[in-house]
Amino acid sequence: MSSGARGFDTIVIGSGIGGLTAAAALAKCGRRVLVLEQHFQLGGLTQTFRRREYVFATGLHYIGGVGEAPGAENQFGRMLRWLTEGRLRFASLGSPYDIVRLPGFEFPIESPRAAYVERLKTAFPEETGVIDRYFTACDDTQKAILALFAAKAAPAPIAALVRWFNAKRIRRALGTTTEEAVRDVRDVLLAAVLAARWGDYGVPPARSPFGIHALVTGSYFSGAYYPIGGPAQFAMALGETICAAGGELRTRATVSEIRVVGGRVCGVRLEDGEAIAAPVVISAMGACNTIAALPGEVSPEWRRDIQALRSGVSYVTLYLGFRGDIRAHGATTANVWVYESDDIGRMWERPTDEDAPSLFVSFPSLKDSAHQDPAHHTAEVVAICRWEPFAAWSASKAGRRPEDYEATKAWISENLLAQFKRHFPRLAPLIDFHELSTPLSQASFVLADHGAMYGLEMSAEHMSHRALRVVTPVPGLLLAGQDAVSPGIQGAFMGGFMAAASIEPRLWRQMSQ
Repeated sequence: MSSGARGFDTIVIGSGIGGLTAAAALAKCGRRVLVLEQHFQLGGLTQTFRRREYVFATGLHYIGGVGEAPGAENQFGRMLRWLTEGRLRFASLGSPYDIVRLPGFEFPIESPRAAYVERLKTAFPEETGVIDRYFTACDDTQKAILALFAAKAAPAPIAALVRWFNAKRIRRALGTTTEEAVRDVRDVLLAAVLAARWGDYGVPPARSPFGIHALVTGSYFSGAYYPIGGPAQFAMALGETICAAGGELRTRATVSEIRVVGGRVCGVRLEDGEAIAAPVVISAMGACNTIAALPGEVSPEWRRDIQALRSGVSYVTLYLGFRGDIRAHGATTANVWVYESDDIGRMWERPTDEDAPSLFVSFPSLKDSAHQDPAHHTAEVVAICRWEPFAAWSASKAGRRPEDYEATKAWISENLLAQFKRHFPRLAPLIDFHELSTPLSQASFVLADHGAMYGLEMSAEHMSHRALRVVTPVPGLLLAGQDAVSPGIQGAFMGGFMAAASIEPRLWRQMSQ
């Protein structure tokens, strides 16, 4: 595409939800934005892909905060409606929206929050006081983390004031792990239920700050939703806003360098040698990829700070296609968190030698109210694992992987399929298609360091690290997406919006409406 005579006000690198949000927000302010995506498809982890009659989602399984009721809990939805002029719509998953399965025990996570609390107290009547204290702690912790995130985008003097005013609360939110937060729960099943959904942010309970657990799980207290038409609607709806303001969306446009002249960003250079000028660059390709694209002499201290942080967990996904009515065979809109033991914090250490200790199972065709094919349905089975079992093949390219990798992948696929069938025997006869993705897929398609599910690990160090702010030490360069704020779709969205608001301050008003 031609950049036109006027050029671009801003370049955004990466078309995940963080990058698209930043670009759309700036477009609403009349700015002409160029979005560059290295993959052949827009959307990052909101993109979808088709195999035969089946359409699969790559990273979005549900989101909270997009209801239409007034109040802070639906701020995300109001901001999305403003950015897309109502083009992006959502369907409720209903209640329950999550189901936790432990050996011999199953618990539904209901909405709204009052129903969830009542269900917990009915199932664990001896723990009513502990349950009340847990939710009170969630409320207090959420406030602390939201204040911390606000400081990430504020000018340095204001950020320091926010941190100082909330210092005690922030220390408690980051200094307490999720495991410690449920330690006084006597019933091991209750403790497991409260901590089970750590896969939504990617850090096991023994290491995750209670702050991120409270923030992410609390985002569903008012209900869980799925985009009508599937996750690809994000790129379509936000892209329309970007293009309406004269912006452009380019795929297969890999940025090899973020250009810096005189200490300030002045544009980018693509892998094919093309140089594109702009006074502002927003990087939504992750902090590690961002520093790798900068000239080596630029901001060395910031570079070292980012390199010292660890990447988050990896994962494999088994994509299943069913022929027949899966609802009649037990599938619902609820996600199912399956644990093989009460040790809910175990990760998959040896994918070729053991069953996955846990599975996250989602049925997107049932969640999408626009799905019109009653004969074909889909499931996505996610198992969190370590990167190391796949690291030996990290230098290979998609479509040209060596034979030993393909053999290993096939072995894992068949074993994971057998594990799914044991837990969902009624669905087993309907399986018509299956395909596995590994951490190498994540590394290839979205350039995730070590195939990480959520970018850098959302540790206490990460959340409080001054290197991970929306405004970087390099003038003209901003960070957007998960690394800038918090994990998941909503976190990446807020990172993108805060980056745009740091350029166009009038956007801050949209966060308070």
